[in-house]
Amino acid sequence: MINIFGMPLAELQAALKPYNVPGFRAKQIAQWLYQKGVVDFGAMTNLSKDLRAQLAQAFVIARPQVKARLDSQDGKTTKFLLEYADGTAIETVLMRQPYGNSICVSTQAGCNMGCAFCASTLHGMARDLTCGEILAQAVVINDMLREENGSKVDTMVIMGSGEPLMNYAEVLKFLRLIHEPYTLGMGYRNITLSTSGIVPRMYQLAEEGLPISLSVSLHAPNQELRSELMPINRKYPIQDVVAAARNYADKTKRRVTYEYILIDGVNDGEEQAKELVALMRGQLASVNLIPINPVVERNLLRPSKARIDWFEGYLASHHVNVTVRREMGTDIQAACGQLRNKHLEK
Repeated sequence: MINIFGMPLAELQAALKPYNVPGFRAKQIAQWLYQKGVVDFGAMTNLSKDLRAQLAQAFVIARPQVKARLDSQDGKTTKFLLEYADGTAIETVLMRQPYGNSICVSTQAGCNMGCAFCASTLHGMARDLTCGEILAQAVVINDMLREENGSKVDTMVIMGSGEPLMNYAEVLKFLRLIHEPYTLGMGYRNITLSTSGIVPRMYQLAEEGLPISLSVSLHAPNQELRSELMPINRKYPIQDVVAAARNYADKTKRRVTYEYILIDGVNDGEEQAKELVALMRGQLASVNLIPINPVVERNLLRPSKARIDWFEGYLASHHVNVTVRREMGTDIQAACGQLRNKHLEK
């Protein structure tokens, strides 16, 4: 049986054609799938009983099961462990921000980038996620919000487990699908994609005509240190990554954000601050400082608040647009990979 969850409208229409389903009916089915949370053809009440029975014999609506849910004490962050039909589990996070509900989605089960500070990569990568499996993360949370208080998902960051540009085709298909009015109708400008710096795909993304925001995981201001923290830097050197980010900003007129995890005694010194200022010079870009959320297995520590404040102040005083990420969900281990790792260990 064919899973129709995750099909764009044209693909869905083609799958339904043998059943003489007209185009407008296919659109109604899409709305049932993506906007109303229906997982049973029998509930699609604007279709005839005969058609519902036929569809139930030929297709399935496969959505993940919520295996675990953790809510932060302040009620602002919820982390979900979702399990797909083959037993693959991934994490998704809901962050209730002052400007609306934001979600962080995963694009791979696990990750093989090998970054020294990240929990997602501890067990390697199981597999890529399909367009439908990525979309399902957003739809599951959107359904929950609608039932809880009538709200919806407003913005999205593609910053969960995995490197999205290593799953390029499915991620692009997902971006176009979630934008459609028959799914969540999410504006491209409300979407941010984060990459560790897959240079060829960064150039390709700049040509797609999608005005999404690009975020680059930088985490070090020079080649040697970045290669220690992020092995992918040996394949795509920092200067090439920055050049690709500059090109993205030039093509899309969208400000690029550089993510910089602050690690005590590793990348938070005056020398690194000076190098980072030099790297940012002349760019349409900002720096988002992220005090590390310690992962037990990594033995890397967070700098003191005074050190974080100093680093932020140094960048700001040298005309770098800088912010410090507001911590959310530390009491539920909301950093990428931590909940999934516990699940795998069990």
